[in-house]
Amino acid sequence: MKMILLFFALCFTNLVFAQELEDRDESFIVENNKNLFKIDIKEPFMQVAVKCNDFKPAAFEGGASAYKDILSKYMYTYLNADFYTLSGDFTFTLIIDETGKVIDAVGNPKVLHSEAFFDDMQYVVRRIKRSWKSATCNGQPVKSQMKVKMNFSSLSIDM
Repeated sequence: MKMILLFFALCFTNLVFAQELEDRDESFIVENNKNLFKIDIKEPFMQVAVKCNDFKPAAFEGGASAYKDILSKYMYTYLNADFYTLSGDFTFTLIIDETGKVIDAVGNPKVLHSEAFFDDMQYVVRRIKRSWKSATCNGQPVKSQMKVKMNFSSLSIDM
């Protein structure tokens, strides 16, 4: 009788301390991708002139090199390069309104998967809170365009 009680006690204890197993993914492939990218922003920036007798281009406090430094820092911080692998020369046209705020960034050339990159760049440019000194025509602030050329190279690696 003691043996039967001991047997049931062991079975009961085993059931109490048994762990419930979850459904597991039995694949042994672990995918961990990382995108690395390099940015080379070219100077000088190109101001698209407005037809005017006395046109003064838009300017950034600290000059083009200050904007280049801020832009590259924000690109490394905010670009979500996991969604695209691109390489080549790109031109972004920054549209600067009369108050000196960058309201849009239009990227070219349009290549395969570049739309996600261009959308990210619009986000990056809007994150920069420092304003430009707007372009003027005959002493009046006007909307203008500034072309920023860069070489962007991204590489996807498996880790």
